[in-house]
Amino acid sequence: MTENEISSSIIGSALEVHKVLGPGLLESAYKECLYYKVFQSGLNVQKEKPMPLIFEEVILECGYRIDLLVGK
Repeated sequence: MTENEISSSIIGSALEVHKVLGPGLLESAYKECLYYKVFQSGLNVQKEKPMPLIFEEVILECGYRIDLLVGK
């Protein structure tokens, strides 16, 4: 899959989740449902992946997390 195909798949899944759930829920509810839809589509997806901040030569573990990391 190309990056555009992956993006289209994720956007389609996100729209489907929002259409079913509607507005007003917590972000965590949408994230879990989107994770499920992306996983079911066969893409490699990880939740809450830690992401360090690199400043010059120092790696700072300051609590950043990627909501969903998707790959082929």
